Amino acid sequence: MKASVFIATSLDGFIARADGGLDWLPVDGGEPHGYTEFMSTVDAIVIGRKTFETVLSFDSWPYEKPVVVLSSRPSELVAPDGLVCDMMGGTPEEIVTRLSERGMKHLYIDGGVTIQRFLEAGLIQRLTITRIPVLLGDGIPLFGALSRDVRLEHVATRSYPSGMVQSEYVVRG
Repeated sequence: MKASVFIATSLDGFIARADGGLDWLPVDGGEPHGYTEFMSTVDAIVIGRKTFETVLSFDSWPYEKPVVVLSSRPSELVAPDGLVCDMMGGTPEEIVTRLSERGMKHLYIDGGVTIQRFLEAGLIQRLTITRIPVLLGDGIPLFGALSRDVRLEHVATRSYPSGMVQSEYVVRG
């Protein structure tokens, strides 16, 4: 099973405002920066409850792939009609095992706490981080405390006319 992160942060490392707000992101995702190509390789998206609630507030559902929503109380979550969502509880290892048994080979891991838990469990192989040229000063950080160093190998860095800078890494340990 391959698990990847493809995410935007402010230049100071936040993925959202403290209240979860995303109004600082470029409208419509900004210029093309590989997201569509990345999504074509993904079998499912794994997000946490808070990210799910944020996405539900969007004007339209942004995903065409199956979405797995993680929660310690999955029975309390309800997906709106017509959405392909699966509610699950468990450790990152248990989630990966269940999804692998369903034949999934590549997961897109999204949301701060979910990314941190999967990274801590050693289940993420690739990180693509697009830095947006804005300083928020406070918010929800992409990374949190780790019990050990996580070594990364730089793959590539691309810059875009809008000022976005995207770096790609392979997790080495």
